[in-house]
Amino acid sequence: MAKLELVAVKTRILTPDDDILDALEEYAKDKIGPGDVVSVAESVVAITQGRIIRPEELNPGFWACLLSRFFSTKGSLSNPAGMQAAMNLEGQWRIVAAFFIGMLCKLVGIKGVFYRLGGQQAPLIDDVTGTMPPFDKHIVYGPSDPQGVAEAIKKRLGCFGAAVADVNDLKRALIVGITDGVNEQELREILIDNPFGNASQKTPIVIVKNYADAVAKVQAKATV
Repeated sequence: MAKLELVAVKTRILTPDDDILDALEEYAKDKIGPGDVVSVAESVVAITQGRIIRPEELNPGFWACLLSRFFSTKGSLSNPAGMQAAMNLEGQWRIVAAFFIGMLCKLVGIKGVFYRLGGQQAPLIDDVTGTMPPFDKHIVYGPSDPQGVAEAIKKRLGCFGAAVADVNDLKRALIVGITDGVNEQELREILIDNPFGNASQKTPIVIVKNYADAVAKVQAKATV
């Protein structure tokens, strides 16, 4: 039985001129086996899709400036431009409503409501402090069709599964696209220590080696 292992794959800095599938094939194909799961950082997928904007192009409005004051400085929505980006993508009034409902829910001990109601893009936006040079002067939106990207990765590389993941150093792991046969909760736990390196490390691809063998072993124990 092979051991579950994480392999971070180094690339050059990927840009909107790159295709994420071509980059994965170039840098990772020779390291991938049929029982592996290939995961890629969602911000890098978004960059290759051209989903970036300079903050000075956003012109934050009243609501973006007001609501951004209530978010932790560790998050991208504490930046008025990041908040405006979320509003542009998901709708201003949806974000405003999600904020006030979320505030009320917090008063009774229910957390995370804002991000559940604010739309898929709200938790995925990276502001200028959260991305790699030369994109540290940009806001990066969440990727388009991450589910389709994950499925395309699996088809192109012949791996057991694939995922597009948003992971940070605050022990936060969000899977935004994943193929059949890969357990989302398990993959979040596997990636929770953030093996990705999207800055100077330039390792936005992480291969979970021998995942299929691990699944088969668990299933075999369950049938005993």
